[in-house]
Amino acid sequence: MKVIIVGGVAAGASAAARLRRLDESAEIILLEKGNFISYANCGLPYHLGGVIADREDLLVMSPEKFSSWFRVDVRPRNEAIAIDREQKKLRISGPEGEYEESYDKLLLATGAMPSENRQSKRIHSLWTLGDMDRIKEGLTNAKRVIISGAGFIGLEVAENLRHAGMDVTILQRSSHVMPTLDPEMAQPLAAELNRAGIKIRFGCTAKEYNEEQNHVSVLLDCGDTIETDFVITATGVVPNTKLAQDCGLACGPKGHIITDETLRTSDPDIYAAGDAAEVLDPIFGGKTAIPLAGPANKQGRIAADNMAGKHSVYKGSFGTSVVKLGNLTAAAVGLTEEKLKQGGHSFRKLYLHPNSNASYYPGGTRMTLKLLFGDDGTIYG
Repeated sequence: MKVIIVGGVAAGASAAARLRRLDESAEIILLEKGNFISYANCGLPYHLGGVIADREDLLVMSPEKFSSWFRVDVRPRNEAIAIDREQKKLRISGPEGEYEESYDKLLLATGAMPSENRQSKRIHSLWTLGDMDRIKEGLTNAKRVIISGAGFIGLEVAENLRHAGMDVTILQRSSHVMPTLDPEMAQPLAAELNRAGIKIRFGCTAKEYNEEQNHVSVLLDCGDTIETDFVITATGVVPNTKLAQDCGLACGPKGHIITDETLRTSDPDIYAAGDAAEVLDPIFGGKTAIPLAGPANKQGRIAADNMAGKHSVYKGSFGTSVVKLGNLTAAAVGLTEEKLKQGGHSFRKLYLHPNSNASYYPGGTRMTLKLLFGDDGTIYG
């Protein structure tokens, strides 16, 4: 069996390792358009701020080591550009030019990409290791930074650059930071950022960037203009599924590749996993897409099981997440009140304030917990 895996970071690398454990004779080719595979995306902001000092600590596995350990043909700087489903061939662009590879099974682990993908001298998105390197170089002489977006990446970058001594301003379209939380649960995070000296502009976004020789003028949609030395955009992600769409695979309303419970696509010989895939919502049984490393790694292993002839089922993504900001930790799982209202679901809610550990043990603090549930006791979030 010949398997080609497109994408080598989370889902792709996990699938390749699992597949080799299941099938010693399979020919496995792992394509990655970047220079690196299997690295810690979540650690990128912390290297920018100097919390993770050694860049090498972010590299979970080099292409050479992965190839040696798992007997996988790892090909960095090779990008899949077209799929011929009828002939079961992949068109690939590599350092030596374009070429074709046939496959028996194909896994698309193409991930996501920034919805606002800017790469210029003073304006960058942070998504890959290469992005991090370019941003770090660009920040060498910067003192003022604007972060556009207050999700996971935006807030972690803001905290880390403030830790590095920079003047940081966050622009956020909505009325609260961290859209994966409800407003009242996110308010303490905003207060913690303010205590750290980070400024937040709510209800406004960047309308226009004017990049000058020594600074960037950012025109806001509210009419104000802010001058800064550097801009990092972190306004969300979209699935990187052009390859799938171009070859006619079924995709959802937001572009994610539709999969069944085995992560098989509308083509029986093509699977999808990770940020590019649409999967089951285990709470209400609909479809969802969760761009997080945990689900991606699990999906990669389950897709490998099924390509190898086993029957494994992916039961869906709850979207468990956790983020540290200053002295606070915020964690969430399931749906928010806002999402439940958007879906037209009735629910009940309550707030609890338990201690983080037994009251007689030193170091405990009071937690704030919001619980969302149905009339039958089913927990929604």
